[in-house]
Amino acid sequence: MSAFIEKLWEMGPVMVGGVPHANEIGMKFVAIDKGRGTLSLPYNTALIGDPRSRVISGGAVTTLLDQACGMAAMAAFDELMPIATLSLRIDYQRAATPGETVIAEAICYKTTRHVAFIRAVAHDGDPDNPVATAQACFMITGPAYGTSKAKETDAKKSGENS
Repeated sequence: MSAFIEKLWEMGPVMVGGVPHANEIGMKFVAIDKGRGTLSLPYNTALIGDPRSRVISGGAVTTLLDQACGMAAMAAFDELMPIATLSLRIDYQRAATPGETVIAEAICYKTTRHVAFIRAVAHDGDPDNPVATAQACFMITGPAYGTSKAKETDAKKSGENS
């Protein structure tokens, strides 16, 4: 495991818990590796989209998939890059099982200078029986955090906002 991936493992719980909406819905960090990110969303009655069936909202599943795809995109590089969701397509295949945790597993399968391409699956225990699948593109929005180029860019932005 590279030093960068080890750093991401340490940062994982903070990267999820530090995002207000992810924290609010109870999203949990599970794992990260080179080009991969796994998160979970424990069943929560506050997330129910249909009171009769007690199925969680598709919006919660979308949020989980977007966050997992972002983690996979971050883990695809050798340094921490600023990223933003460029596109996210979700194909819902069935309702999540009421009472079960939903797991999102994302894999970055290609990167270019400016874009990371990710596939993901959300399931409630069996990846071969997905709740939803996702295809995403994340844009690299600037130089790696902590580099002299990033500091120069931040300084220019600060001057523009003065």
